[in-house]
Amino acid sequence: MSRIGKMPITIPKGVDVKLDDGNTLTIKGNMGTLVKQLHKDMLIKVEDNTIFVQRPSEQKQHRALHGLTRSLISNMVMGVTEGYVKNLEINGVGYRAQKQGKKLLLTLGYSHPVEMEDPDGITVEVPAPNKIIVKGSDKQAVGQYAAKIREKRMPEVYKGKGIKYDTEIIRRKEGKTGAKK
Repeated sequence: MSRIGKMPITIPKGVDVKLDDGNTLTIKGNMGTLVKQLHKDMLIKVEDNTIFVQRPSEQKQHRALHGLTRSLISNMVMGVTEGYVKNLEINGVGYRAQKQGKKLLLTLGYSHPVEMEDPDGITVEVPAPNKIIVKGSDKQAVGQYAAKIREKRMPEVYKGKGIKYDTEIIRRKEGKTGAKK
């Protein structure tokens, strides 16, 4: 039995859960609404203020989907109640970020500023020129957009310049030394 899959998910107050035919789960909360089509084989039950996930058989695929389905539902409940946040830092002389409406402008040492349009359901804040905060209710979308921002200038290992997560530690390399005679 899956240790993660068998744990019940408690539904907090103010969250509305609706399960349609075909395992389409709709969860509404104060941070928004999330809809996800879950695998049709998984057995999902909503009773009182609890969601239970069960698997129909002991097949390898069903065992793999058991914990995954429970984690996806748990992430949806957490997203509509608290939301998800990714913090990014920009390091480098002249590297900076600024917000213009729904666009994020990044100056990263290229010949042109990099413009990125904020996707639906995600808000981006720039409290300082070298800090970016990505917020949203969908864990996957927040992580994906933060990764796209980071991809514009990955941190390099010699001087540490680039965009990195605030918790990320960059392993630095020592540069070349002078030639020995």
